[in-house]
Amino acid sequence: MAEEKRFAILIDSDNIAPKYISIILNEISNKGTITYKRIYGDWTSSNAGSWKKVLLMNSLIPVQQYSYTHGKNATDSAMIIDAMDILYSGEVEGFALCSSDSDFTRLAARLREAGKTVIGLGESKTPNPFRAACDEFKLLDRIADDYEKDDSEKEKPKKKSDSSKKKNASKDNEKDNEKYSEAEVTPLETIAASLKDIIVESTDDDNGIDIALLGNRLQKRHPDFDTRNYGYAKFSVFLRKFDFLTLEHIGTSVSVTLKTPRDNDPIKVRIVEMVRSYGSKGVNLGTLSSEVKNEFPDFTPKEYGFSKFEQFVRSIDALEVKNSTPLNKKVYCK
Repeated sequence: MAEEKRFAILIDSDNIAPKYISIILNEISNKGTITYKRIYGDWTSSNAGSWKKVLLMNSLIPVQQYSYTHGKNATDSAMIIDAMDILYSGEVEGFALCSSDSDFTRLAARLREAGKTVIGLGESKTPNPFRAACDEFKLLDRIADDYEKDDSEKEKPKKKSDSSKKKNASKDNEKDNEKYSEAEVTPLETIAASLKDIIVESTDDDNGIDIALLGNRLQKRHPDFDTRNYGYAKFSVFLRKFDFLTLEHIGTSVSVTLKTPRDNDPIKVRIVEMVRSYGSKGVNLGTLSSEVKNEFPDFTPKEYGFSKFEQFVRSIDALEVKNSTPLNKKVYCK
């Protein structure tokens, strides 16, 4: 078994609230072993009082940094210098940068250039450049909502009947979707498009993609992706909200594929009609592609799980593709 990665947690106390400390430690503990826990701020300031209560309880090492100029955040430079010292020590494989400040964007990029895993943790107000510079970015306020929801559910007494829950399920889902549709997280439409691209690019016509691999590649495309941002505790449950996906258990793993459209799909039916209109002489594949695009401007083979138009046409049972010349392919009705 491979050894766990060692992580250094560096917290900007000016931009992170004490209420998030448990979440930060839990999230990074799931990634590996925490070897450094440092928090930066001016501990002579009255604003640091709320943090002082949790330093000893969580074994956080406070690093004093005076505010030399009023209105300037002096903790940034101290945190950056320490990060570079830790980097050159070679004692960790990953960094957890806890801040909502975009000033750490270049630091995150530099640490990744050195081959280190960088996990950012901040609130939804964190600018996109900092999020994108990390391998992963956790939205603490969204995760906190999820924690609070779990706690409240545990405190509720169990009822004999679940009928009322079922009646209110659709309303709750609508509220969740409204709550998690803000522009602060990657839009679901973007996530859906990425899922289609990843599956098409990573699979052949017969096999799907392992759910763990799918999640890993989606995370690389969208560092701030976390199912909890959208109100879901598990990735598998999150995927089931997309009606274009099929999840199949194969042994101990789960395979994800794009649903194959039926032959009565409107676009498939229309394509067969187009080919039939050319009679026995058939139609050039390129010509057919242009006609389909003109009639259905939003059509793309990836929506159906194919990387090329030819593959999509070959999936239609009523049609066949033949080479009329080495460089020319034509489509015929069977």
